[in-house]
Amino acid sequence: MRLPFVILLVASAVAQTPSFTLEQVLSAPFPSSLTSSSGGKVAWVSNARGVRNILVAEPPEYRARKVTAYSEDDGQEIGSLRWMPDGKAVVYARGSESRDGTANPASRTAGATEEIWIAALDGSAPRKLGDGTGPAVSPKGDRVAWVRAGAVWWSAPDGKAAQAFVARGAESQLRWSPDGARIAFTSGRGDHSLIGVYDVAGDSLRYLDASTDADSNPEWSPDSRLVAFIRIPSDGLRAVRQPLRSGEPWSIRVANAATGEGHEIWRAKAGRGSVFRGVTARNQLLWGAGGRIVFPWEGDGWTHLYSVSAEGGGARALTPGEFEVEDVDLPAGARDAVYSSNQGDIDRRHLWRVAIAGGTPAPITSGNGIEVAPSGEAFLQSDARRPMHPVVRAGGTPRDLEPLPADFPLSRILEPRQVIFPAADGLVLHGQLFLPPRPSAGARAPAVVFFHGGSRRQMLLGWHPMYYYANAYAMNQYLASLGYVVLSVNYRSGTGYGMEFREAPGYGPAGGSEYADVQGAGLYLRSRAEVDPARIGAWGGSYGGYLTAMALARASDLFRAGVDFHGVHDWARELSIPVTEPDYKVAFESSPMAFVGTWRSPVLLIAGDADPDVQFNQTVMLADALRRKGVEHEVLIFADEVHDFLLWRTWHAAYEAAAKFLAGHLQ
Repeated sequence: MRLPFVILLVASAVAQTPSFTLEQVLSAPFPSSLTSSSGGKVAWVSNARGVRNILVAEPPEYRARKVTAYSEDDGQEIGSLRWMPDGKAVVYARGSESRDGTANPASRTAGATEEIWIAALDGSAPRKLGDGTGPAVSPKGDRVAWVRAGAVWWSAPDGKAAQAFVARGAESQLRWSPDGARIAFTSGRGDHSLIGVYDVAGDSLRYLDASTDADSNPEWSPDSRLVAFIRIPSDGLRAVRQPLRSGEPWSIRVANAATGEGHEIWRAKAGRGSVFRGVTARNQLLWGAGGRIVFPWEGDGWTHLYSVSAEGGGARALTPGEFEVEDVDLPAGARDAVYSSNQGDIDRRHLWRVAIAGGTPAPITSGNGIEVAPSGEAFLQSDARRPMHPVVRAGGTPRDLEPLPADFPLSRILEPRQVIFPAADGLVLHGQLFLPPRPSAGARAPAVVFFHGGSRRQMLLGWHPMYYYANAYAMNQYLASLGYVVLSVNYRSGTGYGMEFREAPGYGPAGGSEYADVQGAGLYLRSRAEVDPARIGAWGGSYGGYLTAMALARASDLFRAGVDFHGVHDWARELSIPVTEPDYKVAFESSPMAFVGTWRSPVLLIAGDADPDVQFNQTVMLADALRRKGVEHEVLIFADEVHDFLLWRTWHAAYEAAAKFLAGHLQ
């Protein structure tokens, strides 16, 4: 009868009293969709404990104020901010998808819809324009267009919504011509896609330089005569998730908007860079000054910016070196591009500027911070202690635009250390190590490995610019405050370290080669003097849930317990690979479900049952398999939640449950 009491005493003696609460470390408002107007005004979305609103700051004072007045943690995302040309209002999208429609994580009986709204800066109430996503504002300011169920709709800012035109295909990527006379768009047709142009005055459609391939990312010339676009070869077959180090080369084409006639101006070389990889920007092709088009390419094995003349010719490398470019800002017709990269600081991000005609890139920011999402003179910034927040370079001096909550534990946040260690097969890996404060003299601490999702992600030496991973960084800080040594792993198939690392042989469903990184992380922690080798666990979400499950299934002697958020557990079923296909067996044998027979470690499974990204059935199957085998497991299911939890209270409850579960098995 006394045993549980004894266990509780032992756990209390080992675990440290946290210096802050989970609620406090998750309290910082998260900024997104940062955008600047031509007059220097800045707008962004602020997510404060699940309450999302649009904030604006205007020169010269740049005092942030709300232009929307939402007041609930209702799970309705806000994004796709677009300034009206006169800078007097912001157009935005509200709502997000679930597996079977619009996400409604708060389970409201009236349901939810994806909507387009406009918010004026004069204090008047926002006005709904219609249902849909992906707003595009005419340069004339007379119309806003958007996509609804694959069709193009539009409205005057104070008018009634109507379908702009009827066309085949699923329309997306709406781009107004600079003169406001036409709309270019991508028309998805299943095994191929076309670039369409709708003439507003003539009420006519034309498709440009049509082919059997996948055309996308239309970009207008400054004079509104030409449209550049990307062409990716299509074979019409099912996409297979496997390493893609080379393929049929992609190309850039330019077409006449009036005649539809087009021609190739540049083609990727065979081998490295033959498979297209994009960056974060308003478009993957950016038409700048001097008739030059800027585009991303990894012809040297790293994602860089290049420029080419719209008339054709060789591409000019703008950002050479062993680093990757991510966020790019180049207003139409501009001479300089601003971008973020990890040049000279592989596990952080800083801002740089380069002339698109060529020249040496110049740093804009440096140091121990992380700077991303440049837009005009504004950008987002964080460091190891302070979460992401909007900043504007007013008069050359950076100015913070949104303060932290008074109870945010800024002084008690740890600075993770960069660590480099080998995978089980010798591949060099990078990670961030969180060491708990006030370690007991001579005592060994429990440890946890964190695996990020994606897998096309890179965790950094500070707060992450993506909401999901900013929350994960907060959770790792909280676990460290509880006395855990925490290791966040940048495993193979992630980004930041070049094409060959990202397109690792046999990754994921093609062989699960990341398991060598899972082993390497566990062995690295076991080798550290601060770590109790008998108390190592794992946690992660999505792709990180997959690797957590692989750790527990294949290395129960090394990983004693874990928490698996919405992970993939059977690649063959997740990718809908028929049993008769030759890659079915490889995909299944690359999955945790293939190793349930050796699974002994306790696990907590957490998922939302409206997940549009990973089938909820993946959690159902694993829970059933573990139950049949008698493996200790618990489930925490959030009805109507999606993959990237939309409710702040869901994140809080999930992390609270995860911390409790890990404490029960590792503390």
